[in-house]
Amino acid sequence: MTSNERVIDVTDLRRVYGDTGRGSFEAVRGVSFSVGRGELFALLGTNGAGKTSTVELLEGLAAPAGGRVRVLGHDPRTERDAVRPRIGVMLQEGGFPGELNVAETVRMWAGCTSGARPAGEALEMVGLGGRTRVRVKQLSGGEKRRLDLALALIGRPEVLFLDEPTTGLDAEGRQDTWELVRRLRADGTTVLLTTHYLEEAEELADRLAILHEGRIAAEGTVAEVVAAQPAHISFDLPDGYLLGDLPPLGPLGVTGHTVEGQSVRLRTGELQRAATGLLVWARDAGVELRRLDVRGASLEEAFLRIARDARQEQTHEEAVAV
Repeated sequence: MTSNERVIDVTDLRRVYGDTGRGSFEAVRGVSFSVGRGELFALLGTNGAGKTSTVELLEGLAAPAGGRVRVLGHDPRTERDAVRPRIGVMLQEGGFPGELNVAETVRMWAGCTSGARPAGEALEMVGLGGRTRVRVKQLSGGEKRRLDLALALIGRPEVLFLDEPTTGLDAEGRQDTWELVRRLRADGTTVLLTTHYLEEAEELADRLAILHEGRIAAEGTVAEVVAAQPAHISFDLPDGYLLGDLPPLGPLGVTGHTVEGQSVRLRTGELQRAATGLLVWARDAGVELRRLDVRGASLEEAFLRIARDARQEQTHEEAVAV
């Protein structure tokens, strides 16, 4: 990706809360990534991982303690006038006046936005076309999130920041929002997404990064991040058989196993090879592998393993320090 293609470019980004030194907290610790035009990039991480702290720096809401960030070729903090008209921001909470109705809220926001799309168009995009006269305070939680999204889209943004966009939405609302985001991306909008829903990232992201304690623990396409984790094969041993009766597991690409009674669970980085070897063995032995489950790694497994490995590494470092 050339520098001209990088709509968002982040290098060694740092954010510190509190006075430098004793009592300060470094929430973002040297994060680097880039996002190309028309790409959807997802930032994932546990609570406190640094997602929102990072996004606020990209939006120009705070100055970094170190590093460099560029959005559309500009510093979003010091060159705000060059960036703000070209981006849309959907925060976790909008905080709009509850006494205004939906149409009034959108018109008010449009009045502060250059080149705003018509209020009715923005509301139809998010499925609120029939709720224009309803006061904001009377909207459901999911409808308020839809309104937040409508206001983020009012200025026809080139770059769209979505912070937990489907929180509070039901299954249908979530699917509708996903479809809208896909259309925006297809039209060339660059999207940076933070979400706790791993399925959302799997469905939408071209690439993603998993943050842990302010650092990027994994980055790449969903397939690349998942491929770094083992697949699993589980089954019950046939009656009268022990684990040692199975074919040699190492040559099948099996890297580890657990046994509980008759239940066996194998880990492998070569799923097809391992599954084929087991099934050929079972056929030749004339036995059935009951409760057979062959499953590739998932983003959820990758996410949990990264978080678990990071915690174990931290515990080890603390023990060594003592």
